[in-house]
Amino acid sequence: MNDMSRVVIEANGRGYAVPKTCAIAICLDGCEPAYLDAAIAAGLMPVLKQMRETGTERRAHSVIPSFTNPNNLSIATGRPPAVHGICGNYLYDPDTGEEVMMNDPKFLRAPTVFKAFYDAGKKVAVVTAKDKLRALLGDGLKFADGRAICFSSEKSDTTTVAEHGIDNASQWLGREVPEVYSAELSEFVFAAGVKLLKEFQPDIMYLTTTDYVQHKYAPGDAEANAFYEMFDKYLGELDAAGAAIVVTADHGMKPKHKADGSPAVIYLQDVLDEWLGKDAARVILPITDPYVVHHGALGSFATAYLPEDADVADVLARLSAMEGVIVAIGRKEACERFELPEDRIGDIVVISGENLTLGTSEHRHDLAALEEPLRSHGGLTEQEVPFIVNRVMADLPNKPDLRNFDAFFYAAKAAAMAPAS
Repeated sequence: MNDMSRVVIEANGRGYAVPKTCAIAICLDGCEPAYLDAAIAAGLMPVLKQMRETGTERRAHSVIPSFTNPNNLSIATGRPPAVHGICGNYLYDPDTGEEVMMNDPKFLRAPTVFKAFYDAGKKVAVVTAKDKLRALLGDGLKFADGRAICFSSEKSDTTTVAEHGIDNASQWLGREVPEVYSAELSEFVFAAGVKLLKEFQPDIMYLTTTDYVQHKYAPGDAEANAFYEMFDKYLGELDAAGAAIVVTADHGMKPKHKADGSPAVIYLQDVLDEWLGKDAARVILPITDPYVVHHGALGSFATAYLPEDADVADVLARLSAMEGVIVAIGRKEACERFELPEDRIGDIVVISGENLTLGTSEHRHDLAALEEPLRSHGGLTEQEVPFIVNRVMADLPNKPDLRNFDAFFYAAKAAAMAPAS
C-alpha cells in the first residue's frame, strides 16, 4: 500500500500523477468569475493576472446543485455526487421523516483523494474555513504518524494532534480565531496554507474558503476587491514556493433580489400546499446549513417529495410554466442529468433562474439578518467557475467537459511535471 515507486495514485477509478512538488487546489467559495475579472481590471491581482498569462486559464462547470458541500466533496473525491453521495448541505430521510445535515462522514460513499495519497505514503494538508466540512474532508486520514493535517479556521483553537494532526492551530499560526461571518475566516485558510507549505511540506494540499464576502458584495465592490487583493498576496507566496496550483470554485454567485432590494423568491411549499393540500408535499432546500445569515436558506435548487396520489406530470407542467423556473423534472431525469444519488433526491427537482430563489413556506424563512440585497446560488446559472493553473497545460479542456472536481487531477499532473525540489 505504501509503494513509493507507483507512477499514479488511484482514487475512485482515476489515476493521479505522483507530485514532485506540492499539488495545491484552492476552492474560492462562491467565486463568480466576474470577481476575478473586476479585481484584475482594478490592478489588484497581479499574481493571478500573471498566472492567467503564463499558465493556463479555462472555465469549468461545478456540480449541481451548485452548493458548498456537494462541490467540495466532488473536488475532494474527483467524482460527482452520484459517486460520493453528498448531494446537498441538507438531507431528508423519508423513512424517518427527519431532516439532517450531511456533514457526518457516514453519508460519504467514496474515499477522498486525500486518503488515497495518505495511503500511498504521501503527506496531506487540508484547511477549510468552516468546520462543517472538516470531518468529511478528513475522513480516512490518520494523524498519529505526522503525515496528515486537517482543521478549520472556525475551530482552530481546539485542534489536537490526535484529531487534526496539530495542536491549537490558532496559536501555531499566531492568529486569533476569526469571526465566522468575516473575510478573515478565509484569510486564516490562506495564511495557514502558506505556513504549512513551508513547515509541513505536504505533497498535496487543499485550501477551501467561505463565501461570506460573495453573498454580501457584487463583483467590483470595494469589499469584494479587497478580498481578492488579499488572496492574491497569499497566492503569490504559494506560487513563489514552487507549488503547482489550481484555483477554482465550488459555485458562482448571482443577485437574487427585486428592484427594491427585497429577496426574489418562489415559496415552493406554499405553492404545493395550495395545489396538493397543506403539508401533503415536503419541500427540501439542500442549501440549508447552520450559517443562514449568508442567504436565509434561499437558493436556486429545491427537491420535493410528493404524496403517492399526486399527478407528477401535472405538477411538473405547472411548475415549468411559472416565471423564473428554468428546470422542473422528475427524480430519474434529474439524477441522470446532474449525476445525483437517486435515494437522496425527492420525487421532483426544481431549479430557478439567475435572479430568483426557491423557498419553503414564507413564514419559515428568517430574513431579518440579510443586511444587503440577497445574493445566492444553487442553480445552473451559478455553475460556471474559474479554473486557473499556474503551469502551461496544453491539453486542458474547457467547460462543460472540464469540471471543478478535476482540480486535483490537473494539480497533481502539473506537480509531476515540475522539477523535484
